[in-house]
Amino acid sequence: MNSNRRVLHLILYSTGLFLLLSIAAVYSGFSWLPFSRVNLVSDVLKNPTDTMLVTNDPKGKDSLDIPVVIESKPASDFSLYHQPATINGFYSDTTRPSIDHFLTKLADLQAGKPTKIRIAYFGDSMIEGDLLTQTLRELLQAKFGGTGVGFVPITSAVSKFRQTVTASYSTTWTDDNFKDSKTGRLYLSGHTFHSDNAWVQMTDQTRYDSSSVVEKSLLHGAGNTQVVVNGQSVRVSGSKPVNRTPLGNSGSRGIRLEVADNSLPVYGISFESASGVFVDNFSFRGITGVEFARIDSGFLHAISLENPYDLIVFQYGVNLLFRPNDKNFSWYARTMLPILKKIRGAFPETDFVLVSTADRAFRYGGEYRSAVGIDSLVKVQAVLAYETGSAFYNQFETMGGTNSIVDWARQKPALANQDYVHPNHRGAAILGTRFYEAILKEYNKYTVRKK
Repeated sequence: MNSNRRVLHLILYSTGLFLLLSIAAVYSGFSWLPFSRVNLVSDVLKNPTDTMLVTNDPKGKDSLDIPVVIESKPASDFSLYHQPATINGFYSDTTRPSIDHFLTKLADLQAGKPTKIRIAYFGDSMIEGDLLTQTLRELLQAKFGGTGVGFVPITSAVSKFRQTVTASYSTTWTDDNFKDSKTGRLYLSGHTFHSDNAWVQMTDQTRYDSSSVVEKSLLHGAGNTQVVVNGQSVRVSGSKPVNRTPLGNSGSRGIRLEVADNSLPVYGISFESASGVFVDNFSFRGITGVEFARIDSGFLHAISLENPYDLIVFQYGVNLLFRPNDKNFSWYARTMLPILKKIRGAFPETDFVLVSTADRAFRYGGEYRSAVGIDSLVKVQAVLAYETGSAFYNQFETMGGTNSIVDWARQKPALANQDYVHPNHRGAAILGTRFYEAILKEYNKYTVRKK
């Protein structure tokens, strides 16, 4: 066999293998971002469980112009996604409330029934340092009750920046995370910590009633070992992938934890009163949400059993807008759809809200203006919410729409940084307040219907 024929056979075998892998990936729901972009059949075949179809998707084409076939749902109106400052269930009847399960729990709490309501708020650098979520937490706890900052990871790149928790820790922690590890057992924060000789000290700086009793709990993986809490030895044990061990139950705001067993996966410490609303900030800089493909379903389900949530909020997008002229984000829809379905499947009793990208700007023709692809990305994110049965919140329109980040950065005092990407503390407080007001709007709808 001459060399040309060997080369031809190699090409045919490789293409055939790649074709089989592409078909298998579509029907198995396998998702890995680099492979999703080169999958040979992703535009021809669809997972039979998917109802969202993005067709005629040439490279570079604006997502706004790509035909999208959306499952027809009775009494639904997809076009409602444009509405600002609204948690939108896409209901044609706009008096019908979204996130019913969560609202029912709020009503029980306000009626005096002791209960814990947990919100997991996921995002990138837009919410790091507890931005936005600290305002949301403060307002919800003032209205419905509760004391405590909620979940805090063991270490954080922004621990000196965060105002709601002061933290110091040794440099001897090993941090497995979205960026530096391939394990499928990362906690919701995107981190899992280990050490054979490490300590962390935290103080909750949220507003406390002088009589409040706040339980400090360690969230950890399987293990059976001794840790030191405020100088006292405490047994930590559990056979499940996720376990909650109480470390102290008092009015004290602070805690010091020492760990000397490298086999114990440590996720973080939670500060919660016995009843109320708790908002956990899960920020991870530089991600888009596709990283959650790496966390396996069984582990997510274990989290839902040990630390259940009543509302999960997903806010990503600005890191997808890293090139000024990108307009086509249909690949993101294809990648994120099975990820969102996996997370929803692991938290079957939880309400979900997908929050769109906020505004961000690039320099075009010598002046800063909103990224040309923002409308396209917001539409794709709305489709993801619609197709997964999630509610949608349009952060871009809530900020003011086109060029709002430019206006925010130039206001006196400024509401955003001069990078034209990130709201500052003042701007984040406005966004947190508007999201809280959107929750109250849904809650008022709920209470009217229940009368």
